Amino acid sequence: MQSASFTLASPSPSLSLLKPRRQPSSFSFNPRFDPIRASSSSSNLNSDSFNVNLSTGRSWSLSSSSSSSPFKLRPWNAPPPCYSEAETNRFEVKATSVPEAAGEKPQSSALFKTLELGALFGLWYLFNIYFNIYNKQVLKVYPYPVTVTAIQFAVGTVVVSLMWGLNLYKKPNVSGSQLAVILPLAVVHTLGNVFTNMSLGKVAVSFTHTIKAMEPFFSVVLSAMFLGELPTFWVVASLVPIVGGVALASVTEASFNWAGFWSAMASNLSNQSRNVLSKKVMVKSEESLDNITLFSIITVMSFILLAPVALFMEGVKFTPTFLQSAGLNVNQIYTRSLLAALCFHAYQQVSYMILQRVSPVTHSVGNCVKRVVVIVSSVLFFKTPVSPINTLGTGVALSGVFLYSQVRLRLN
Repeated sequence: MQSASFTLASPSPSLSLLKPRRQPSSFSFNPRFDPIRASSSSSNLNSDSFNVNLSTGRSWSLSSSSSSSPFKLRPWNAPPPCYSEAETNRFEVKATSVPEAAGEKPQSSALFKTLELGALFGLWYLFNIYFNIYNKQVLKVYPYPVTVTAIQFAVGTVVVSLMWGLNLYKKPNVSGSQLAVILPLAVVHTLGNVFTNMSLGKVAVSFTHTIKAMEPFFSVVLSAMFLGELPTFWVVASLVPIVGGVALASVTEASFNWAGFWSAMASNLSNQSRNVLSKKVMVKSEESLDNITLFSIITVMSFILLAPVALFMEGVKFTPTFLQSAGLNVNQIYTRSLLAALCFHAYQQVSYMILQRVSPVTHSVGNCVKRVVVIVSSVLFFKTPVSPINTLGTGVALSGVFLYSQVRLRLN
């Protein structure tokens, strides 16, 4: 009887063992294949066949047969064909050209993201400039900062409600425990904006923002007191020009008065207390709330908190009758108040959108540049008298803020 002999070498791409088929109980291997049977039995497999993938690209199955020959070769479904080395090289050349073409999409995507981020920074600055201009125009003739702030939160609440109602942004499911944690943040957020408007009503816009450049000083002091984060030598050194510059600008400020000065300082304290509280009391349950959603909730809560306070402290002094009796242009006050409120909400919303895309240090640097832009634009628009020494003090303070941002960047 004619027999076939197979030599099994080390595994190679031209020969592969596939899953064996179950053998009938009456069949036994030819002793010539004992090594294969031993290997198969060690894996607890009973088989009468194995598949051989020949280098020609044709696959065959070796199985038992009822004919006189114990084995026969019959065609089986062929796997993907093997290719020669030359063909393989041709495929490799084509494969290397694909990433180059595909690389254009990531580059264009990165360019788009850069342009998008630049546009957001531009909107952040633009909205902030218009907010300060319209807000100052209103506060100069309507000296009720608590009512003005409440109106700004009211307009923001309407915008947030429209966003959620029209599904422009996902409406959050907030539990009572989450609201209890957010409440302290809403309180200090409300106080910070009330004090800012108090300062804007008393002194020049440029001076208010010069004083607000001291925010890093309050951040370092409060973090050391309540979080135990002791500043490094370089952080403390960067605070020196900030404090010195603000002091120099204050001494030479033409519109200086203590009410405006201390209101701006209280705004710094409130805003940085919010940052410290967000680190100290925010729990893991708030991780599901992104920055924009958190800001939206704080806006609504701030309006609910401030509206009754404004009515109690300043009364109902926003009706057309009262404005006309005070000799004010009703349409002008309403229009500028509405524009200021929209810009107020828009610039803070865009600020949080930027914060989701960049690091806090980069956002801090952008905020420093924004303060410079606001100061310069307000001086030009309101024709604020600025002495050379006052300009020097403002410049030193803002340079210190930039230096502080760079130090924080190195530390992170």
